[in-house]
Amino acid sequence: MVTDHDLVLVVDYGAQYAQLIARRVREARVYSEIVPHTTPVADILARKPKAIILSGGPQSVYAPGAPQVDPALFEAGVPAFGICYGFQAMARSLGGEVAHTGAREYGRTRVDVTAPGTLLADLPAEHTVWMSHGDSVTAAPEGFDVLAATATTPVAAFENVARGQAGVQWHPEVLHTEHGQKVLEHFLLEIAGCQPTWTMLNIIDEQVELIRRQVGDGRALCALSGGVDSAVAAAIVERAIGDRLTCVYVDHGMMRLGETEQVKRDFEAVFSDLDVVDASDQFLDALSGVADPEQKRKIIGREFIRTFEAAEVRVFGDLSEGQAAVAYLVQGTLYPDVVESGGGAGASNIKSHHNVGGLPDDLRFELIEPLRTLFKDEVRAVGEQLGLPPTMVWRQPFPGPGLGIRIIGEITRERLDILRRADAIAREELTAAGLDRDIWQFPVVLLADVRSVGVQGDQRTYGHPIVLRPVTSEDAMTADWARLPWDLVERVSTRITNEVLEVNRVVIDVTSKPPGTIEWE
Repeated sequence: MVTDHDLVLVVDYGAQYAQLIARRVREARVYSEIVPHTTPVADILARKPKAIILSGGPQSVYAPGAPQVDPALFEAGVPAFGICYGFQAMARSLGGEVAHTGAREYGRTRVDVTAPGTLLADLPAEHTVWMSHGDSVTAAPEGFDVLAATATTPVAAFENVARGQAGVQWHPEVLHTEHGQKVLEHFLLEIAGCQPTWTMLNIIDEQVELIRRQVGDGRALCALSGGVDSAVAAAIVERAIGDRLTCVYVDHGMMRLGETEQVKRDFEAVFSDLDVVDASDQFLDALSGVADPEQKRKIIGREFIRTFEAAEVRVFGDLSEGQAAVAYLVQGTLYPDVVESGGGAGASNIKSHHNVGGLPDDLRFELIEPLRTLFKDEVRAVGEQLGLPPTMVWRQPFPGPGLGIRIIGEITRERLDILRRADAIAREELTAAGLDRDIWQFPVVLLADVRSVGVQGDQRTYGHPIVLRPVTSEDAMTADWARLPWDLVERVSTRITNEVLEVNRVVIDVTSKPPGTIEWE
């Protein structure tokens, strides 16, 4: 635990962004930790925080059973900052008014700064913020100055500098809010009086020590997907236990065109022990007839574990009696995986990730997840520190379930082949345009149970639509649709409809996150 620096506690009300808030605080060089909203006020105050931040959350403050803020938190004299739900809960607890006005705001929203005060000092009078709420503060608590409003939200920010209390309706922590980091720093440094003396601890050394203590003399398997997350996780564990780690790459039959060959070539050059398993028949047979996305993810998670159990026997079958039993499985789980699977205190379950909510109840492995509290850009920074090749570190994210969650409907070998060819064209054109580093992720989705009428070669066709989903993001917690050059979109569409005969229509998804997610399933 850090003791030589100011501490900011982020009280988590089930936010999808609680970890991101804590990270933004750390970027301001102030140490932060997250505590659940169920933590008693006495326990929070016993930590002697310099400031407290109340996170957003999925509920309405006046709904039965919704978490509220104990007024004792505000009476202790510790500076406090409310964000979204935390802003509303603060207002209600201090005597302000919160109402369901019928006007909702999601995504980019223009905010008008009416009285900058300290919190919004030096910000443009009009700028864009990221909203995600259905309720609004309609009256600020007594003694608070209202600082900003939107077209539908009369009280979008307030402050009482003398009491060290402030808040905003929007999410200053997300990338798509303009000047968000400045707002947080105004609270931390100007209102709460925090000292910016903290820098990020050495994640690699810390995790190596933890893994050595956890594994002892044991041996471990790493679920290597080919992506940066599992690669960095494997590199950290290999640094901790050396050749007692075996990386297992499972080809579940839902990989992209040529992917298995590429992963084998790239990873054999980096890791000393790589085991490649062809389990495509096993996975596709288990998924036969299944269309429900949650069921797909859980089946894939279950079959992954069964595959690694078989790999354990095969790879370490030569262990002599008395040697340490192998019971460790390394995963490249990131914090967005955890929080979207309902892993935060009171967090809404957006979707069960195959390596979190999709794990079977009879799991025999003890998990090693060195990246569980990190975001993608932090993982890439760690990967560069470890000396991994740039092609590995900067590879676009690809989900563990592969193309299985990019087929809307039942997964079949025929549908996988259609999607593979369309996906390969999209990726090839993106690379040719030099945009690989600019686009965070480029899912290509097959609407397998949908048919649309078309005309090709003067004949009527009845083919599948393909959806292009290019997005920009920093951490996968929020995302915006990427404004691809239209000539690139035209080339991708023309090539797919010309070269993939089963497809006669290409569309592009222009939905941000929220309200949509990056993947369709």
